[in-house]
Amino acid sequence: MTAILVVDDDDAVRDIVVRALERAGYVVFEANTGRAAMDVLRRQPEVGVVVSDVYMPDMDGFEFLTQASREPRAPKIIVMSGGGSLDPETILKIAARLGARSTLAKPFGPAELLEAVRAAFEP
Repeated sequence: MTAILVVDDDDAVRDIVVRALERAGYVVFEANTGRAAMDVLRRQPEVGVVVSDVYMPDMDGFEFLTQASREPRAPKIIVMSGGGSLDPETILKIAARLGARSTLAKPFGPAELLEAVRAAFEP
């Protein structure tokens, strides 16, 4: 499991994250909803880390985190959020309690992203 899946319904954010990870040499898959992300996880067994937003249509990041964690080859999940109905700090604390390997508050820089991904690939 060496690939990364980036999940965000905001095309611009997803593109920035994907480009940063690809420049760092990672194989990256993309999804714009939680449901689409579950499909990618089930079709791409090499995905070992997921970077996911919280607020998305059809399946939010919390539901995705819970479902993905139950998969036979459960990936390590990094949750990112810029807030919404709750402040980002509260959202990220909830994600950590639900099992996120780490969290990133938007906006974040490439160095923060890459550090979280490197740490997630560690045993």
